[in-house]
Amino acid sequence: MENDRYDTPSRKEKNDEEASVIIPETAHQVSNDSWFQVGVVLSMGVNSAYALGYSGTIMVPLGWIGGVVGLVMSTIVSLYASALMAKLHEVGGRRHIRYRDLAGFLYGRTAYLLIWALQYANLFLINIGYVIMSGSALKAFYMLFRDDHILKLPHFIAIAGVACILFAIATPHLSALRVWLGFSTLFMILYLTIAFVLSVQDGTKLTELSKFHIAGVKAPPRDYHIPGSGDNKIWAIIGATGNLFFAFNTGMIPEIQATIRQPVVGNMVKALNFQFTVGVVPMHAVTYIGYWAYGSVVSSYLLNNVHGPAWVLGVAHLSAFFQAIITLHIFASPTYEYLDTKYGVKGSALAPRNILFRLVVRGGYLIMTTFLSALLPFLGNFMSLTGAISTIPLTFILPNHMYLIAKKDKLSSFQKSWHWLNIVVFGCVSVAAFVAALKLTVVQTQTYHVFADL
Repeated sequence: MENDRYDTPSRKEKNDEEASVIIPETAHQVSNDSWFQVGVVLSMGVNSAYALGYSGTIMVPLGWIGGVVGLVMSTIVSLYASALMAKLHEVGGRRHIRYRDLAGFLYGRTAYLLIWALQYANLFLINIGYVIMSGSALKAFYMLFRDDHILKLPHFIAIAGVACILFAIATPHLSALRVWLGFSTLFMILYLTIAFVLSVQDGTKLTELSKFHIAGVKAPPRDYHIPGSGDNKIWAIIGATGNLFFAFNTGMIPEIQATIRQPVVGNMVKALNFQFTVGVVPMHAVTYIGYWAYGSVVSSYLLNNVHGPAWVLGVAHLSAFFQAIITLHIFASPTYEYLDTKYGVKGSALAPRNILFRLVVRGGYLIMTTFLSALLPFLGNFMSLTGAISTIPLTFILPNHMYLIAKKDKLSSFQKSWHWLNIVVFGCVSVAAFVAALKLTVVQTQTYHVFADL
């Protein structure tokens, strides 16, 4: 893609000041991947190791009705919003391969910078969560065989951070994930299948014990009441709405769409349809079955609840660990693309200079990410906070407003009203979820010290 300099029409209508954005040529590959590969990449994000936490972070605060209805509705709304973004990939006679590029074209330089900051905050928070998740999975694996508490969660987070750095050095750009998608899919199938099957077994046993009073055996209580009382319960429910939208984070649709072959829009719509039909089934299934099996005591890492042979649980934990590392690379790729482009990385990815660059620059980024992950390892609250601060604005508010700006002359009054309604509703949800997540994080930091061993 050649360097482009363009003026923003909406700004020119308002005043005569020049409103322009310089679009750098990307150092990464574009128009290279099939729609199926992109669909798998998108599905990996939905079914990442985060999916093992939704029973505890979504279903427990919302209950059966709120959790199921909320997840189904957020799936539908996310598909709609993602399709809007996909249709805006080619506007004004050119492709927009970065979210901020599209924002700059529609709004001008100020919005370009603001949305750039918002998107990278979103991706950074997501990556913190992935490091926490991979460290938690590694700790759970360790605890299967050694319950000595010599190594604690911050140590495992540090190990996970080193693994992420090594993977970032070995994988230069998003399209290079091709060979790793098969491994990631295998890991995903392993931990989701194990979590599902063992949850069914545990839930069935508890159901049988509750029906038959066997001498000396008392079934542990299992209920689906939403925990908490008063204000704390309300804040938890509001915070869980941020988790609902976090589950379908699409704050980098333009960057992923940049890798897809022509016809870009048509192929991206196919990839999205794959993601939100076949791709979401495993996540929904394991979320509901985990809540059914353990009720309101299910944890934010489902594999901590299940019972089974140690070797089976070990496979599940290691699969979650490795898959989180691979998926982190997807959400870190826009940051890597910016750094590679800014510092003029060219030539073979295996060139010593380029390997050293990835080691120093990407390593520095991931060291900072790992440090913050170990400092405040509150995974559920990070989901809520990320959803409120950036996921909802990037995924739901901005796509509707961008579509209004780009298609304003082609939309009916009803269509304009519909998009404005979405903007207002999701704006209110974002503010409420942010306040709730912040409050819950403050409360939890008062209960646990920094570098907590959760």
